[in-house]
Amino acid sequence: MAKHNIKFEDLKGTQKAALMMIAISAESAAFIVKNLEPDVVEVISAEISQVRNVPSDVVDQVMDEYYNMITANEYVIEGGLEYAQAILEKSFGMAKAMEIIEKVKSITTLHGFDVLKKADSQQLVNFLQKEHPQTIALILSHLPPDQTADAIKELNEEIRGDVIYRIAKLGKISPQILKQIEKVVDEMAGLQINQQMSKLGGPKTVATILNRTSVAMNKEVIASIEEKDEELAAEIKRLMFLFDDIIHLQDKDIQKILKEVDRKDLALSLKIADENVQDKIFSNMSERAADLLKEELQFMGPVKLKEVEGAQARVVDIIKMLEEQEEITINFKGGAEEVYV
Repeated sequence: MAKHNIKFEDLKGTQKAALMMIAISAESAAFIVKNLEPDVVEVISAEISQVRNVPSDVVDQVMDEYYNMITANEYVIEGGLEYAQAILEKSFGMAKAMEIIEKVKSITTLHGFDVLKKADSQQLVNFLQKEHPQTIALILSHLPPDQTADAIKELNEEIRGDVIYRIAKLGKISPQILKQIEKVVDEMAGLQINQQMSKLGGPKTVATILNRTSVAMNKEVIASIEEKDEELAAEIKRLMFLFDDIIHLQDKDIQKILKEVDRKDLALSLKIADENVQDKIFSNMSERAADLLKEELQFMGPVKLKEVEGAQARVVDIIKMLEEQEEITINFKGGAEEVYV
């Protein structure tokens, strides 16, 4: 780290740790060192010895990242990942919040699942297919949505719907249950898992997975869940299109949506929306209508969060209705049938 032109983006984790140790007080650094493994202390110490003329703005970025990670982790402990992301989005916007959450998830993910993340979908299914559907659901909840979606495609049709249903119904998992999963994964991975109680699965996880599969697969899985729990299926269908996903829609489709959305719901839904979403809406309105809406947002007083979220949900319901009626097309799922040329 002796170069003057060093950038924050180029720093390794150990280099960031070294800069943080230098920036904080000696007492705080000593306390941290006492709680680290000797080999980790050795690596960080080596990095500290290499620090030369690092720009102050880079050190500031390291400290900001550390603070954001600690804050996000506290939110996760308090209310889970979804709660943390919602709070962070209000402070930093959607893109930055997602970046922070992904980093938090990367350091809290069960280490024993790392080997499964490297497996292709066929290898993963070969490992999972002999397990109970509940175990499969628990394991898939720890894997990236894209990988889980690929695995779901490979699962036997007889258990596919059952597994998805179980993922949707997952909540807080006790350490005892995680220990049972550890035994299953260790048969293949040979790694140790240490994880405190955390929130897994849920309707949003299923929605994220299904957003990465084909329309035909979506309908099959949703129909299977509807047979067991109609309310849960309805919640998943709504979550499969998030309000911020509006930015992915074509302009002509947004114009159709705006004709159906209640004026009050539109204003409320944009109260905490990302700036890109607001701009997408404004650009598909007449100049006068956009100016009136901007003015309404500017002078809108404090509003309960649940009212805003309710308005966004109603807008999403309209979008899903228009899609089912084939009036509009949600074209960002990645399937070949949605590609435009």
